[in-house]
Amino acid sequence: MVASRSRSSSLVVPQAAQALEQLKFEVAQELGIVLSQDGYYGNLLTKEAGSIGGQITRRLVQMAEQQLAGRLGR
Repeated sequence: MVASRSRSSSLVVPQAAQALEQLKFEVAQELGIVLSQDGYYGNLLTKEAGSIGGQITRRLVQMAEQQLAGRLGR
């Protein structure tokens, strides 16, 4: 039996798409990376894309940790 794989880029909460898109632009701006407003990212270097993704992941983990700490602290 072969387990089906979900795409790693699919969102568990589709309503979060806009917030994640905004976060991507904020992180890119902080890193000095200019993102195209038309959605084309073919001009990004792999290193730049990795930096953006890594920073987004760090922020999301930090936000989750803070949220969990708030729940546990009650």
